[in-house]
Amino acid sequence: MLLEGKKAVVTGGGRGIGRAIALAFAREGADVCVAARSRGEIESAAEEIRQLGRQALAVECDVADAAAVEALAAAVREGFGRLDILLNNAGGGVESKPVLESDPQLWIRAIHVNAVSAYLVSRALLPLMIESGGGAILNMGSGLGHQSKPGNSSYNAGKAAMWMFTRCLAEEVWASGVSVNEIVPGPVLTRPNMRWRQPGATPPFAKSEFVKQPEDVAPLAVWLASQYPRQGPTAQSFSLCRRPT
Repeated sequence: MLLEGKKAVVTGGGRGIGRAIALAFAREGADVCVAARSRGEIESAAEEIRQLGRQALAVECDVADAAAVEALAAAVREGFGRLDILLNNAGGGVESKPVLESDPQLWIRAIHVNAVSAYLVSRALLPLMIESGGGAILNMGSGLGHQSKPGNSSYNAGKAAMWMFTRCLAEEVWASGVSVNEIVPGPVLTRPNMRWRQPGATPPFAKSEFVKQPEDVAPLAVWLASQYPRQGPTAQSFSLCRRPT
């Protein structure tokens, strides 16, 4: 098993890509804490992890709220006592409108959900990871963090900030044995993307792409999490897209 004995935290772990990766971590031998706002979904994910023979924590948490994130960090320290892997997966679109038509509160919320959340969670959990001898931080990015799309500026800006945060944090913590990398999954069939119909379909914005299942993203996350942090890649963006990003 690639992750035998490791302790992992997955934000946005109740459904979609986060849940798929949390279960993949467990299959490879990791104990996993799943964190999200939906209590029912994270309890269900945690039970699946336990059925795989691994320890699981389910922590209800709004990762854009600093106090809630500090409570998450305390729960992980108490429940696991160490941390080897952090997946900052929570995020998503809040509002897709041109700037002049946008709601300022929703625009700012999108930045908090897609970028500030990764800062808060990483800052809160890094001390435990460093105490544990190092580890891997994986940030879930987007192709829209690397190229513009009119009418979607809040999501674009949030994911662009996530990418730059990845690079900056990687340079700050590499000497502590912590790697920080970004995953760009490409189009995936998750709840917000049901309009893309079926897995394997071609999304309307790129004929070279096909719509993946959440489970298709997991092998890359497992591989990155399994790399020895002091020798493996850091400050990199790993894309599963089939077009330039």
